[in-house]
Amino acid sequence: MRPAEFNTAMVHYYRAEIQRSNTWRLRLDNTTNWAVVAAGAAISFVLADPSHHYGLILLDTLLITLFVWIEARRYRYYELWSHRVRLMETDFFAAMLVPPFAPSPDWAESLAESLLQPDFPISMWEAFGRRYRRNYLWIFLVLLAAWMLKSFLHPLPAASWAEFMQRSAIGPIPGWVMLTIGFGYNAMLLALGLVTAGLSQSTGEVLPKWGEFPLLSSLWRSMEVPDGVAQAPRAAARSARKRQQLLALVISNKPREIADRVHADMRRGVTALHGKGMYAQQEREVLMVAVTTTELAHLKALVRAADPNAFIIVSPAQEVLGRGFQALE
Repeated sequence: MRPAEFNTAMVHYYRAEIQRSNTWRLRLDNTTNWAVVAAGAAISFVLADPSHHYGLILLDTLLITLFVWIEARRYRYYELWSHRVRLMETDFFAAMLVPPFAPSPDWAESLAESLLQPDFPISMWEAFGRRYRRNYLWIFLVLLAAWMLKSFLHPLPAASWAEFMQRSAIGPIPGWVMLTIGFGYNAMLLALGLVTAGLSQSTGEVLPKWGEFPLLSSLWRSMEVPDGVAQAPRAAARSARKRQQLLALVISNKPREIADRVHADMRRGVTALHGKGMYAQQEREVLMVAVTTTELAHLKALVRAADPNAFIIVSPAQEVLGRGFQALE
C-alpha cells in the first residue's frame, strides 16, 4: 500500500471511530437523562401531597443505582472507542506535526492489538466511580435531601426529634434503622467514588491532572514517581496495560532459512537452542522467538513459507524485557 493510500485509509478509519465514540457518548447522556427524569418525578410526587409516602424515594434511589451501573457498562464501551481515537490523535496525527515528523514506532501495533483483541481500558469499578462522581453524586444527594424534607414537613413540620424519627419509620422498621440504612447506603456510594478516583485516568476525556477532587491533589501527587527516577516518555492517551507478549518455539529442518526470514522481515531476534528428538533420535535446533500478539500471524506465515512441515509451540510470556519490548530497568 502506498503512503497516500495508507493515509487516506487512516483518515476514513479515524472518522469511523469518531462516529462510533460519539454514538456511545450519546447513550451515556440518555442514561443520565433517565436518572434525572426519574428523580424529578419521584420527588415531585412525594412532596405534592402529605399522604404520599417517602418510600417511593427509596425505590427511586435503587432504580438510579441501576442506571449508574448501566451507564458504567456503556462508559467502558465508549472508553474503548475513544481510546483508539486518542491513540491516533496523539501517536499518529500529532506525532507528524513535531520533529522527527513521524508516527510513534509502536502506535500501529498498539492499535492493531486493540482491533484484534478488544479489551476495555478501564475496569467496571473505575467506570462506576467516574460516572457517579461526574453526575450521580448530586442526584443521590438531592434524593436524600428530599427524603429528609418529606419526613420533616408532612403533614406538618415536626415539632421534635422523636416525631421526626417516628415519621421516618416504615411499618415495623424503626425510624433510626431507616435513617441508618439510607445514610449508610449513600456513604457506601460516596466511599466507592472516592476510592476509585485514584485509579488510572480515562483516555477519552479531558480530565484535571489530579482528578476531579482538588482537595485530594496531595494524595495523587504522592503516587507519582519521584523526580530523580527516569520515566519513559509515553503518549498521554496510551493505555497503561502492556501489549500481550508471546514466546514461540519453532522446530524445523530449515532453521537457518527461518531465522534469516525473521531477521529480515520482522526485525526480531532469534535464539537457537540445541535439541534432540527422542523418537527419531535426531539432533536439531529449536528456534526461540519473542513476539507480540500482533506479530504472531506474520511469524506463522514466514515459517510456513520456509518449511510447511515445521512445528511451532506458542505460549504467553509473563514479561519480555529488552530491545524491541519494554525497557530493561
